[in-house]
Amino acid sequence: MATMILHSSLLSLTSAAKITSLSIAVVRSDSSPSRPSSPVAVPYQSLTPSLLCSCGRRHLIQACATALLPISPSHAAPLLSDSTAMLNRVHPPRPDWYEELYAAVLDKGMEAYEAEIAGYKSQLFSNLSGKAKKVLEIGIGTGPNLKYYANGTDIEVFGIDPNMKMEKYAKAAAVASGLPPTNFKFIHAVGEALPLSDAAVDAVVGTLVLCSVKDVDTALKEVKRVLKPGGLYLFVEHVAARDGTVLRFLQNVLDPLQQTVSDGCHLTRETGKHIFEAGFSGVNISSTSLRNALVASPHVYGIACK
Repeated sequence: MATMILHSSLLSLTSAAKITSLSIAVVRSDSSPSRPSSPVAVPYQSLTPSLLCSCGRRHLIQACATALLPISPSHAAPLLSDSTAMLNRVHPPRPDWYEELYAAVLDKGMEAYEAEIAGYKSQLFSNLSGKAKKVLEIGIGTGPNLKYYANGTDIEVFGIDPNMKMEKYAKAAAVASGLPPTNFKFIHAVGEALPLSDAAVDAVVGTLVLCSVKDVDTALKEVKRVLKPGGLYLFVEHVAARDGTVLRFLQNVLDPLQQTVSDGCHLTRETGKHIFEAGFSGVNISSTSLRNALVASPHVYGIACK
């Protein structure tokens, strides 16, 4: 989610948000939403266009989380310890005002983007209907995806985000979606070290998150680890534009600034390729371009099956 802060920072500065081109593994290049088909592995080709918590507070969160997360007692301490260490390493504490501002801007600055991508998300997340009782969303941010899949009393959702200031927004979004408050848990952590046991959830959701993690491959390994056999990973990510294009040139120029103002978000990652090569049993990826994403207009979306 950190990715699209550009919509309020970079967007204002350059009238460009994020972009990426991908020609992607297999898939389809869509101009309008179409329902993803069942995950099917296909040979990868080339990609085509188409913020703070004190340390003491983190220890308190870690202690409380032991009783809340789907972790067996024997594994709780090591998992939470590893998760906290990784959080401090890849997402060091930011000033409180920065994280609050970032969360507030993200909550209000993504409306045009969310409106444009709504059709894609609606059809993508419909694949979870009746199939997932426990869902983990990495980079949940302010919770814009919850309304698509967390509207049942029999669903339990774990929302991961390194910014504690996102919690109040995500909880409000969960309530608005119809999810009982007891069925939603916000967890202060990063994608590279998820504080959940192996095979703990039926599905993992991630949108606009792999652009800002420190290590994409490690995050994807964690996604596979916490998924149950046959579990689904649903994703929407902006990607790098095709080499040699004006858009790719602009991405290369703006990438350093983007990482600074958008909490580590990269404009030039070939995320589709990383997902395809992560070792899932099946992957179905489609590509599209979103007008409201500007410099980050090239997107990939789809489903991977463990």
